[in-house]
Amino acid sequence: MRIPFLDGFLASMLIAIAIALLMPQLGASGGVLHLDTLTHIGVALVFLLSGAGLSTERLKAGAANWRLHLFVQLSTFAVFPLVGLLVNLSVGHWLPRELMLGFFYLCALPSTVSSSIAMTAMARGNIAGAVFNATLSSLIGMLLTPLYVSLFLSAASHGAPLLDQFIKIGEQLLLPFVVGQCLRPWIGDWITRNKPHVGLVDRAVIVMIVFNSFCDATRAGVWTQYGAGPLLITALLTGALLAFVLTLTHFIATRLRFAVDDEIAAVFCGSKKSLAAGAPMAALIFGSGGALGLIMLPIMIYHQLQLITCSVIARRYARRPAEIGEQAAHSA
Repeated sequence: MRIPFLDGFLASMLIAIAIALLMPQLGASGGVLHLDTLTHIGVALVFLLSGAGLSTERLKAGAANWRLHLFVQLSTFAVFPLVGLLVNLSVGHWLPRELMLGFFYLCALPSTVSSSIAMTAMARGNIAGAVFNATLSSLIGMLLTPLYVSLFLSAASHGAPLLDQFIKIGEQLLLPFVVGQCLRPWIGDWITRNKPHVGLVDRAVIVMIVFNSFCDATRAGVWTQYGAGPLLITALLTGALLAFVLTLTHFIATRLRFAVDDEIAAVFCGSKKSLAAGAPMAALIFGSGGALGLIMLPIMIYHQLQLITCSVIARRYARRPAEIGEQAAHSA
């Protein structure tokens, strides 16, 4: 299974950022392309297609392994946010507020769906468990991510009404997802057959959000205000975060004597963060404006780092003798 990193998607994001730096008026909110409106429509379409493409049979196949599920969800929604809080408390007063908000937002996001499953499959891990946990994480994230962000902002005296955030998430994400599930009997097979083309919709919407947010940030003078510092700081923080979580999830999974295939699903699902969910939710939670580009920097960089790093780890797992995974699975 091919892992999409350093491909057309990354190139598209880099081109969008370059254009945003040179011609911010083109994609800014209220500009000639009206991207702020188009992205709202695109986000709803993405989650409708996600709901229609979700196979309940595959979810049921992985539902029984409660130790794996508890491990992944605690890593995603307890360990990550705790790390985000500790980083903010320790170095947050030295760094731009929007950047630290973006770092905590990264920590509060759900796990990825497609790449977690792809990495687990490449490594010959528990694919059913990965499907269940990635999907469960996405659903939990619709509630916990805005809640965590609201509590973080309230503690910093910049709180936004939590009910308003939940209403936006419900209207833009949850409702289209539910409608998609209802439409699955009629369009589910078509989505499965055309999965590569459907995936282009997700990527196009993410690129639009990135373009819109960076145009707004450039027009607001964010990059001239902070210079190259935010990019370097974000790369260092997100790289350290990824290394820490990968090490921690692997260490705990082995100490809990997980079977190798469960360990693989635990490491990949428990260490990843979703740009596909993070970009739309950021636009809904924080709104359009100059700060959104800086807020989204951590998840954009983390997304690429996790794909590159985890693909290397997946290949190492895949090289293990087949009998090791089988023996471990029988002994669990």
